[in-house]
Amino acid sequence: MTILHIDLAYLADTLEEFLKIPSPTSYTDNVVQRCGQELDRLGIPFEVTRRGAIRAVLRGKARRPARAIAAHLDTLGAQVKAIKDNGRLAVVPIGYWSARFAEGARCTIFTERGSYRGTILPLMASGHTFGDDVDEQPTGWAHVEVRVDARCADAEEASKLGIEVGDVIAIDPQPEFLDNGFICSRHLDDKAGVAVMFAALKALIPVRNQLPVDVYFLFTIEEEVGVGASNVLTEDVASLIAVDNGTTAPGQNSSEFGVTLAMADQNGPFDYHLTRKLARLCRDDDIFYQKDVFRHYRSDVASAVEAGHDVRTALICFGVDASHGWERIHIHALRSLAELVTSYLLSPIAFWRDAEEVGTLDDFTRQPTEKAEQKLSSDVRMDEIEDEAVEE
Repeated sequence: MTILHIDLAYLADTLEEFLKIPSPTSYTDNVVQRCGQELDRLGIPFEVTRRGAIRAVLRGKARRPARAIAAHLDTLGAQVKAIKDNGRLAVVPIGYWSARFAEGARCTIFTERGSYRGTILPLMASGHTFGDDVDEQPTGWAHVEVRVDARCADAEEASKLGIEVGDVIAIDPQPEFLDNGFICSRHLDDKAGVAVMFAALKALIPVRNQLPVDVYFLFTIEEEVGVGASNVLTEDVASLIAVDNGTTAPGQNSSEFGVTLAMADQNGPFDYHLTRKLARLCRDDDIFYQKDVFRHYRSDVASAVEAGHDVRTALICFGVDASHGWERIHIHALRSLAELVTSYLLSPIAFWRDAEEVGTLDDFTRQPTEKAEQKLSSDVRMDEIEDEAVEE
């Protein structure tokens, strides 16, 4: 098929706008409101769950077996654990991230009375006071505190400000969009996935009448704490693909360019047929891609399967350097992902039997077991071995 045009300016602008909206898990109402406003502007119908997960839909030629694409609106953050005698705030993380990346972060503390600005600092933050001890102190959440930018020199003054245990703290993203296509920011996981979803939606609207089945675009609000897409699927959905970050790091095969197809995460392998189809689409449509396996990773699809949804699953990623830290991506990966999403959603249905939750073995799928052809023999030439090509 012909690749749909992806509006990169719209993608980048959407990412920048969503990065500006604080949305640590449990403090997502405002980003949900903005997400709904953009869906309204695009003319996409949607519904919202009690807690704020969004389910938007593009109607296709058939209701089943519906497809779903998911990205999460929530980000990492922190909460007030205690108010200390010096007026500083002890904190615990929301989601999993290292206090190593919290040190020096500017942040906003949300109280019922209003918000305050602050900085997360190590307990020994002054080189003039502590000398070399600053470099020797341990790293960890017990070794950092929030300095509030208000008159807050003791616990009593903090209390007068209305600061309480449990108040949510949002970490500044500090985004930077470089002319060469690199994007540096916190919370690219998964605001970049959200931007990819909107860019794909925008590209699909003019050709929505070509969709073979209904397509649900899911925006979840609790992925960072493991809830993810567990409670937002409909019974019509037979396949679910999450758009999230891949980890470009030593020992990994992810890249900041092209699409990274996750073949497995800590919960195990993704669906055999769906992952191979995505790889074929990348080859057929000349979308640069690579495959990877993640060891310390779970996404929206893991929570959906654990909740009992019998759906085929896949995870497609934009490579992120320093994930859950000072993150960096390249817009080439975001464009590639949006292209793959549109290509997949317009592609023919592989297994119409998936329209029903259960069936017989008559039309059940098969996986290849045939032996691969090889040119090895007692008199094979080396140039024949080097020229041998094996197709997936």
